[in-house]
Amino acid sequence: MRQNDLCCLSLLLILTLGITACTKPIKPTVMAENKGFKKILIRTHPFLLTSYQRIQPGAESLRLYIEGDGRAWISRHQLSTDPTPRQPLGLQLALQDSSASVAYLARPCQYTPHTLDAACQSAVWSHLRFSETVIAAMNEAVTQLKKTAKAKKIQLVGFSGGAAIAVLIAARRDDIENLRTVAGDLNHETLSQYHATTPLTGSLNPSNVLQQIAKIPQCHFSGEKDKTVPPFIATEFVDKINQQGFGCATQVIMKNNTHHQAWERQWKNLLTLPLECVRPISKTKRVKETISP
Repeated sequence: MRQNDLCCLSLLLILTLGITACTKPIKPTVMAENKGFKKILIRTHPFLLTSYQRIQPGAESLRLYIEGDGRAWISRHQLSTDPTPRQPLGLQLALQDSSASVAYLARPCQYTPHTLDAACQSAVWSHLRFSETVIAAMNEAVTQLKKTAKAKKIQLVGFSGGAAIAVLIAARRDDIENLRTVAGDLNHETLSQYHATTPLTGSLNPSNVLQQIAKIPQCHFSGEKDKTVPPFIATEFVDKINQQGFGCATQVIMKNNTHHQAWERQWKNLLTLPLECVRPISKTKRVKETISP
């Protein structure tokens, strides 16, 4: 190899290493602290849950974000040993929120060292991810966060599997002001059939609590290019909710969004969309609404 070629190769390696170093993912705690959030562990029964909080005590409402399933599986047939997400979109959305009181809640066994939580078994992030034990623990954490914030109302936001958690929590509370989901798994039975994956035996299904949440103003955001949770999951969910007669549910489909991509930069604008109940139900409330990014 000629000397000029060696120099070019060396320069290419240096540039490549430099790009790699510059694009190394920032740790979630650093991301959160840069936005004024503090990491606080919340003890529930039976999990020790990780939260990030930027709370102004006494604000009327606390907006609470719930993370997705994370890295539950390494491959289609192999469970992960740690469900902590590599791309925590739920946290990234929370960090874009300028509300007075904002909190983020990770799912059981995400971010929390498993040595501190004996309840962390692989079933928790596989077929039992929406089990009664998990939902009760997450709901307990919501109550603790509300108390910390001294808030009167809770606004829930759930990403992917966190959407299922948010819906199931909303169904058992009377202090939910509104509900938003992003790329939400709103019917895991239908989604398992669609992907031909193992059913989540032992998990509760959001589609079974429609009556309990029918009067909550809510918006379900879907990505038109989402292959993980296709828009039809939310479409069916919204139609069934509005059949309850209150017209509180809307679906917004973003044309160029995938399961993870584009949501973070659009989120501030999406938060400005009004959430309201309309009676009698208008046609525009019962069909999906499509908005360009």
